[in-house]
Amino acid sequence: MGLLGTGGTGRTARGSGGGSRQALVQLLVLALVSAVGLVLGGTGASSAGAVSVCGGRPAKTVKFATGELRVYRSRAYACAVTVAKRPGKRRQMSVQLQARGARPVGDSGRYTTRAGPVTVPALHRCIRATGSVSGTTRTTGWILC
Repeated sequence: MGLLGTGGTGRTARGSGGGSRQALVQLLVLALVSAVGLVLGGTGASSAGAVSVCGGRPAKTVKFATGELRVYRSRAYACAVTVAKRPGKRRQMSVQLQARGARPVGDSGRYTTRAGPVTVPALHRCIRATGSVSGTTRTTGWILC
């Protein structure tokens, strides 16, 4: 006597087999849909502009010849990242973020795509961000005051 039972009613020894069979099918469909979602989500997330590495909403974007400086703001934090205009080869990049009255936090090095993210606590504080790609530097000045 297995899970499916031997009677013509489709019932198992524990009770209704239709419910367990339906639950099994639902679990299999859920697993299949989840796997497809992971595969499709992984391919869509590979584009540089599609996904942000910072949490919060975009607050300011400063574009320049070799890239752009992106600043994001959540309720209590600010985040910044510098993104190269043409990713690929390694070049000197940096990003720096400072809340008024605090020391700046930064990331610098030879990167292919971006420098950062850097995050600072910025609840009710002005912030200033600076980004650089291949020697071209831009700053936001004091913003979000």
